Amino acid sequence: MSLPRPTVYAIDGVVPVIDPTAFVHPSAVLIGDVVIGPRCYVGPCASLRGDFGRIILEAGSNVQDNCTMHAFPGHDAVIEVDGHVGHGAVLHGCVVKRGALVGMNAVVMDGAVIGEQAIVAAMAFVKAGFAVPPRTLAAGMPAKLVRELSDQEIAWKAEGTAEYQRLSQRSLATMVACDALTAEEPSRPRVDAGTVQPLHRTKEG
Repeated sequence: MSLPRPTVYAIDGVVPVIDPTAFVHPSAVLIGDVVIGPRCYVGPCASLRGDFGRIILEAGSNVQDNCTMHAFPGHDAVIEVDGHVGHGAVLHGCVVKRGALVGMNAVVMDGAVIGEQAIVAAMAFVKAGFAVPPRTLAAGMPAKLVRELSDQEIAWKAEGTAEYQRLSQRSLATMVACDALTAEEPSRPRVDAGTVQPLHRTKEG
């Protein structure tokens, strides 16, 4: 069975835009002024509500499962080129700069700017108007600047983002709706998930 089309709604005559090379999961919801660029990935149950401000995903960025993006009237929420947003994060009227990462279940508030190649740790709360400098780790509730990131950490992030770009291609090419099996088959194959390891494993090496 072919994959259903994404759940997309126009409002005030403004229709979401999805580049043909992007993958948006059918359970994600896009409303109004949403622009999804080339090679982006939008995961299951993500909600991108462009009913007040514009939502922009630039080329190669990703918004994973259960993320929410929204903004106040007249303000935008932007993920720049190669930006990476982990599962369950909430972004409201903020900017995630080129190559930056927002960790799982983090919240980034209005007017905050996550600098190029910066990382916001999982579960962090980034206050309105807070700026994370480039190549810096921010963590905590509220988030505070912790330290400069190493080249190894930045390379690890870039590798993970590249796998999500490849996941967009894999999903467009091979994901289909299907019925579940009733038992595990012998010699069950594994998905083509690449070789990226968790950061703590990378540091062990």
